[in-house]
Order: sequence, then structure tokens, then C-alpha cells
Amino acid sequence: MKTPRAHPQPPKAFDWSLVRSFLAALDHGTLSGAARALKVGQPTLGRHVAELESQWGVVLFERTGRGLAPTPVALALAAAARDMEAGALQLSGVLSGAHTALGGTVRITASEPVAHYLLPPALAALRLAHPEIALELVASNQVSNLLRREADIALRMVRPDQSSLVARKLGDVGLGAYAHPSYLARRGTPHTAADLLQHDLVGGDTDATIVEGFAALGVPVAREAFVFRSDDLVLQWQAVRAGLGIGFLAHYLARTDPVVQRVLPDALTIPPLPMWLVVHREIRSSPRIRLVFDYFARTLPATISA
Repeated sequence: MKTPRAHPQPPKAFDWSLVRSFLAALDHGTLSGAARALKVGQPTLGRHVAELESQWGVVLFERTGRGLAPTPVALALAAAARDMEAGALQLSGVLSGAHTALGGTVRITASEPVAHYLLPPALAALRLAHPEIALELVASNQVSNLLRREADIALRMVRPDQSSLVARKLGDVGLGAYAHPSYLARRGTPHTAADLLQHDLVGGDTDATIVEGFAALGVPVAREAFVFRSDDLVLQWQAVRAGLGIGFLAHYLARTDPVVQRVLPDALTIPPLPMWLVVHREIRSSPRIRLVFDYFARTLPATISA
């Protein structure tokens, strides 16, 4: 009599809660912090992470005295896991009546150039997809306090260090030197970074960022070299468009006026500036705020880095 051949066991059903625990551990850096955020016991969250490591056959975190250090594998899986999380939230919203759950207002704060030039097209597309969401946009170079709920979502050029805020890097904002053709016709085109010292420059007033950038390139520039000075970046952009001189601008801003020309594209390399998308941990669980947060995370990186 033949012994019946054993059949392989079917794979264990995938448990979304394991990925949710993984992301919480990744965001909080400790099992205790992740457990509090998800309102589960720390042993439960630890078991979730261990089970996910077993199912995937990888190590996700190194346990250290200060908490959890994500491994390169964890960081590589994070984006896909967040997309899964976004999909799960979207599915949940559909099942519970998405339009009712998502209806309401999201308040966003961003620097003036970002608010004036980068966000309006993105927000127009968002409104077409989700007309039930009303939008408030605060254009300010001051860092609004998300801890006091002055805004729901912030776009910042510096990463916040408060543990109660969640920050995702959108990418690096590309920068370049730009001038209007009327200025170049009048003063000529620079060919080296040092040539800029012989030109009219547009830069900051009290903000020394551009001066420090020149110093880092080995080209010392005094504040007096800037014939037009303003800490308002939109005003700097308008000064360049008016032909006042050569300014140092984000590529996304310069693309809004195809007449303005980039100078020294190969001879002048300006380090890019990071841009962070920030939200308070507690309100990230709001389907409406999470939808806008994920929409920015999905659509803005290609725009700011190009």
C-alpha cells in the first residue's frame, strides 16, 4: 500500500497588521513608541515585527540600546509598505463611505515660492480627484507650529526634530543661476563662476545663504556684490524676470517662465536643498489628511528634483 504523498501547506494568509506594526516601528524608532501609537501592547508589536521578519526571511531592525535601527532591507521595503498602507486606508475609506469620511478641510503651510508656484497645479489636480476636500494654504517663510495645530501639513526645507512629528523627505530641490535675456544682452553672459563677480547679482538681504554658498565654492562674495537684496524669494524671482541681474533660483520656479535663461549650467554646481513633508503623528491617522499627505509624497518629488 502506497503512503499518501504529503501536500505542501498553503502559504499563510498575509496579515496587514504586521506591515502596520513594521511602519510604526520604523517611524517611532522604538517598540514602546510604536505600541503607544497603535494602542497595542509592546509584546504584541514585537511579535508582529518578528513574525514579519520570519515570513519575509529578512532582518528588519537591529536592536540597540537606544531602540530600533532599520536595516538597509527595511529602508528598501519602506516605500512599498507605505504604498500598501495608503492603499489600505483608501480601501477602508471606500468601505465606510469615502466621500463622507474625506469631506472637510486640510490646512497646508509652505514657503512663499513653494506656495505661489509649486503647489497650485498640484492642488488643482487634487481638487479634481477629491472635490469633497477644501484646502487652506498658508504662504509663509516662517515655520508654522504643527504641534499647536497651526496647520495640518507643512512643506519645509529643514527636517523637524520633534518626536511627535512625522517627516518624509520629498527629494532635493535643484538650484541654478538664471537671468533674463535683456540682462544678458546688456551685460554679457558669464562663462565661469568667478565671472559672476563682474555681474549684477540678485540675492538675500539678511539671509546669507547665497554668500555662504559662494564661499563653499571657493569664490568669496561680499553682501555688497548683490545689487538687489531681498529675503523674499518671490521678489528675487521677479527681479530676475525684470532683468535686474543674475539670481539663484529653484529649477521648478524658473520653469514657470521659459523666457528666463539658465547661465553656467556646467560651470556652476549649486548643492540642492532638501524638502520635507511634515505632519503631526496624531492627525496622520485622519483619512483626509493622510490622503493629501500621500498625494504630495507621490506627485511632488519629480517636480522639485528635475
